Amino acid sequence: MARLDRDAHELQVLNALIAATMDSADAYGEAARETENPQLRGLFEQRGFERRQVAAGLRLAVRRLGGRPQPDGSLLGKARRAWMDVRHALLRQDRVTVHEVEAAEDAVKDRFERALADTRLSPAAREVIERNYAPVRRTHDEMRALKHRMKAAGTDAVPPLPRAGPA
Repeated sequence: MARLDRDAHELQVLNALIAATMDSADAYGEAARETENPQLRGLFEQRGFERRQVAAGLRLAVRRLGGRPQPDGSLLGKARRAWMDVRHALLRQDRVTVHEVEAAEDAVKDRFERALADTRLSPAAREVIERNYAPVRRTHDEMRALKHRMKAAGTDAVPPLPRAGPA
């Protein structure tokens, strides 16, 4: 693949990752606003901050390639958050909010995994993606485990949470 074509492809992949990461950050922000549980609010706020850091790292990589970084999330992410608002307004349950956050985490994790499977990326681009995927994977697994613990408890009671620090 010619260098210009590869660079354009890498810019497209990195910008798609930025959009997915911002969708995740925005979902965490929405979840923090919706919950009345201070533990969950702190966790969601911290994870949203971490997602914005991942997006900042990806934006830097786009700039290094001479591209223009994606400024925000996707339309699909906005639609997911609107659905999240509707479900929370109707049900007012933290486990519903956690479920929606975990669904957003599934989307960003899948986007990163597709990028890592892309054989057209340069080693440098792959390294940037791998480095930024690590915290995405950890928090995805954390939200999935929280969702399952809340489901097993059968209530909106929040099981012990990990500390709201870096994942």
